[in-house]
Amino acid sequence: VQLQASGGGAVQPGGSLRLSCAASSGLFSRMAWYRQAPGKQRELVASIDSDGSTNYANFVKGRFTISADHAKKTADLQMNSLKLEDTAVYYCYMRKLPRTDLWGQGTQVTVSS
Repeated sequence: VQLQASGGGAVQPGGSLRLSCAASSGLFSRMAWYRQAPGKQRELVASIDSDGSTNYANFVKGRFTISADHAKKTADLQMNSLKLEDTAVYYCYMRKLPRTDLWGQGTQVTVSS
């Protein structure tokens, strides 16, 4: 099973980007987006479980929205009001049933003026 992430790019502060992640096959109990900035550890941005429950890091609440389509095996991250500190490589993650952790290849998001 492979995860394919897309949608990264460069944007000015206050702008928006939408990241998408698609799995080639499988059933998933959780989909999520993580990010890793230079010199920092990878951190959770947002997650969504198969029951629809979501979890957001405090630093993105009110700005980012995660959504998932389990039939299509996709997870999207809508990022609004982007800040300089949102610059990072963003990784999609999916937990394939029964319990296999899958990671996408990472997509760069750069917020700069």
